Amino acid sequence: MSPITDHSLRYALANELHARPFPSLSAPCFAAYLAVKRPENAVGRDRGADRAHLLALLDRFGAAHPQPDATHYFGQIGRYHLKWEQHTEFVTYTVFGDGNMARPFDPVAFDVFPEDWLVEAPGVRITSALIRVEEMSSDDEMRSRLADWFVPESLAATRVLDRNAVVAGDFRIDEAGHLRFAVFTDAAISARRVGRIVQRVCEIETYKTMSMLGLARARALQGRLGQIDVELSRLVSAMGQHDAPETVLEELLSLSAELEDLMAKSSFRFGATGAYEAIVHQRIEVLREERFGGRQTFTEFMMRRFDPAMRTVKSAERQLATMAERAMRAGDLLRTRVDVERSAQNQALLESMDRRADLQLRLQETVEGLSVVAISYYAVSLASYLFYPVTEYTGLSKGKLTAALVIPVVGLVWLGVRRIKHHIEK
Repeated sequence: MSPITDHSLRYALANELHARPFPSLSAPCFAAYLAVKRPENAVGRDRGADRAHLLALLDRFGAAHPQPDATHYFGQIGRYHLKWEQHTEFVTYTVFGDGNMARPFDPVAFDVFPEDWLVEAPGVRITSALIRVEEMSSDDEMRSRLADWFVPESLAATRVLDRNAVVAGDFRIDEAGHLRFAVFTDAAISARRVGRIVQRVCEIETYKTMSMLGLARARALQGRLGQIDVELSRLVSAMGQHDAPETVLEELLSLSAELEDLMAKSSFRFGATGAYEAIVHQRIEVLREERFGGRQTFTEFMMRRFDPAMRTVKSAERQLATMAERAMRAGDLLRTRVDVERSAQNQALLESMDRRADLQLRLQETVEGLSVVAISYYAVSLASYLFYPVTEYTGLSKGKLTAALVIPVVGLVWLGVRRIKHHIEK
């Protein structure tokens, strides 16, 4: 008995679930994180360029290449480890190194990415971050360090994963152009768990930034949507007045076309924003936060600063959809009005055509009668000439003979005209 045949994608799909393992990290260590995105059409970008850029970095360190068409990579480059991931809209590079710089969040840690290599990146930086991992010390000492490293107003600090670590960050870009995050870990925590914490921090920052692209799009739309709302209200008011409906309909269709174009250009961005927002909240949720030192948690930070932006995006999306529906309904009503008016015009035209047909029929009957008279006149004349010799034998006068011929000749002519008309009508 032959074995059952596997689906061609069975192994690829099963392996995809295990293709992006978390790094194993031990404090003290650091991570330098970079996310690159194409400014336009990031989804349809040349993904081969992403891979070529990765290979250029690997070749500088003499590192092994990933498999062809790989969407992720983890390997050693010199004395560091590199994790590369290719996503729908962006590519991420994370370099992990042992130990920490004497100066906290020293930009030198980012020099693992060569400057000329960064210039040749197939896209622009969407975010970058330096993550410092240290062993957990006393609460007072950790609070003191956080006060020195971050802006107190924006600082979010929280205990995570059953109080096995403290994660902190202010989500601000420093002078070197990077965000800063600190992770303090318990001595008993596993290396895999530390790696998961660092990975979650990177994901929270990246997807938070990608979500905010929807806010930029929403703000760009709001001005024009306000203008369209005024124009749409004016056109709807004009529908009940005596303005030419064809002119109003043309303007309304132009407005509807613009709204459909705005929806087509914004639907992906708004949809992606919703998906990224869900990922941000999910990544924070799995950290199982507990308050640290009276500071706001990541959940509270997002609730106060991130969620209002997401509500703005959803509001703009709903406003755009509502206005498109309004324009569609107004267009349907106006088309109905135009159709009714055209039906009335067509009815009047048909009545006019009926009257013209009736007049034409009467005129035709009149012409027909005149034709019978004219033809009969000439026919009687010809018949008279034909029967004049009969007067010599019968003694009838020419006048009486002509009179006698009038009735039968007219009858024959009338019958002939009727037969010709009947043949034409067939």
